Amino acid sequence: MALGSREDEALARAAVTALTGQLALTPKPGLPDPRDLGARVTRRDHHTLRWSAKALTPGLTAMAAAARRTGEPTPRLRAELGAIGRCTEHSVALAGGGHRGALWALGLLVAAAALQPRAGAAEVAALAKKIAAHQDRRAPRRPSRGSSVSAKYGAAGARGEARAGFPHVRRAVDALTAARAAGATEAQARLDALLTVMSTLQDTELLYTAGPMGLRHVQAGAREVLEAGGTATRAGATALAALDADLHARAWSPRGSAGLLAGALFLDSLPVVAGGPAA
Repeated sequence: MALGSREDEALARAAVTALTGQLALTPKPGLPDPRDLGARVTRRDHHTLRWSAKALTPGLTAMAAAARRTGEPTPRLRAELGAIGRCTEHSVALAGGGHRGALWALGLLVAAAALQPRAGAAEVAALAKKIAAHQDRRAPRRPSRGSSVSAKYGAAGARGEARAGFPHVRRAVDALTAARAAGATEAQARLDALLTVMSTLQDTELLYTAGPMGLRHVQAGAREVLEAGGTATRAGATALAALDADLHARAWSPRGSAGLLAGALFLDSLPVVAGGPAA
């Protein structure tokens, strides 16, 4: 296997590892996590999400290869990434579905990482912003639910997040670093990163299901955990448990935050150096 091919697959595998790492984190307020394995009603959801996450690998590898081949964040690359992304969505749907928001974020970040090998998080996010600035002229013209909600409420949405250089992803990376430095466990650091995103993100999924007041309720709950000292403290853990119970009872799911946490975990893993062909 050629060096470029090895590095492309290494980036894709790192992205999928970030996504499955996000899925494995618990307790995630309002989001699928390993506790669902013991619940008859939601067991299939969590199993399916873990399985379908692996179906992203070929598409993400192809996105990395396209970026490496193109060499610049051009309109041509943006169009190629869009075409690969739509094919990947179909493959993921056959494997059980989910991860659309994560695919958008991870696809752009993987491509950006391939453009500048061994770059750090900030450089990769800046390159992803340049890619996202171009319009995908081959994209279907029908509006998505996310774009419709964004237009209705003036939320940035997934496209706005990317075109701004993934500010919430970068904040989550900073939160990871700060929590680790303060002595938090890796799981606690990742939960603090998730809550950092939830505390300010205009999550279009929440806007759709809960409206603006519901979104503000979730943001306030996330801030309460962080202001209590984060999940590594007793007060923070208590606030997290209350928020978790509240969101599950209301069936409100901050899915946009989950996808951006996966992007943060990917950036946190950089630079990725391919050590050889995948097994």
